[in-house]
Parts: sequence; structure tokens; C-alpha cells
Amino acid sequence: MVITDPVLLMARDPVAVCRAAVTGGATIVQVRWKDGTPAEIMELTRALVAACPVPILVNDRVDIALAAGAAGAHLGWEDPPLEALRSHLPAGFVLGISVGSPDEAARAPATADYWSVGPCFATPTKADAGLPLGPEGFAALAKLAPEGTPVIGIGGITAENARAIVAAGAAGVAVIRGVLRAADPEESARRIRNATN
Repeated sequence: MVITDPVLLMARDPVAVCRAAVTGGATIVQVRWKDGTPAEIMELTRALVAACPVPILVNDRVDIALAAGAAGAHLGWEDPPLEALRSHLPAGFVLGISVGSPDEAARAPATADYWSVGPCFATPTKADAGLPLGPEGFAALAKLAPEGTPVIGIGGITAENARAIVAAGAAGVAVIRGVLRAADPEESARRIRNATN
């Protein structure tokens, strides 16, 4: 999963960067734009839905995801409760949730389509991410997910450390800086994908 970030994109076209990442092997794109206006997030989401042959998810904004034709949304603990939203959404609409501690794991709804667990490693991308879990901490949280729920590792993921997180139980990894700041996003995504296979 590649996650957008306008700051890390450094004025490069997010659609072009995400398309390159998909060509390199990214299988999901998540639109995360904390300071973007709803109109800006909608425009970017629609452009990515049109340009990328993989599911597009929208961080926090289920309404925008629905209106833009995205495949789903990723929710945090300050968003509307996942279980309250589920019955109002079309079949197949993906809802993922962030899990960063045993307490959050205990509170995570069983109806989440996937867990995003982290930070796996130190990351400057999210100031409130908490202390790095490392592969052992990730594995401990991943084991708490309901049976059959994919767990994705996030936070400081690179081609050099991704394999350790997959070995610890991750179904995949989410990457921001490792792709968006790369001189060649396609090759960076390819290296990370190869490391997780």
C-alpha cells in the first residue's frame, strides 16, 4: 500500500507518482491529506480512481470515498466508529483500522477488513505514531487480530526491513516516505514488493 502525502511529494504530481508505484508493484493506494480541503481530497481521489488499476482508499473520509468511487476508507480512533458505518455502506466497501497497542487491538471491531499496525520502525511521517514496535512487537499485535483479518505493517518501512515485518505475520506493508521521497518511485515500490514476496 502506498499512502499519499503532499509534503513528501514535494510538488510532484501525486497521480504520476502513484501510477509509477503501482507499475512497480503497489497493490493499493491510500489518499491521506490531513490539511487538504474536502474538494481537494475529492479531486485527487477521483483522479487516482481513474488512473490506477488498484483499489483506492481514503483516509478518514468515508463520505469522500463513496462520492469519488473509491474502494473504501481507512479509519482512525477519532473517526466515526467502523461498526456504526458498516450497515450504511455498499457491499464490498473496504474499511480498515489503525491498531498501535494491545488496548486498541482489544477495542478494534471484528468487522474491520484489515488492520494497519505500527509504527513498525521509527518514522518522521507521523508525529503521534508512538514508539516503534519492531518485528517482535508487530508480531504480538498481529496475533490479536481476528482470524482471517489481514494485518498490514506501517511506519518506517523500507526495502531493507520489509521482509522482517512480513516474516512477523504481515500480509503486506504500507509505505509513505520510502516511495514518495524516492527519486524513482516505481523502482522503490518494486524493491519493497520484491522484499515482501
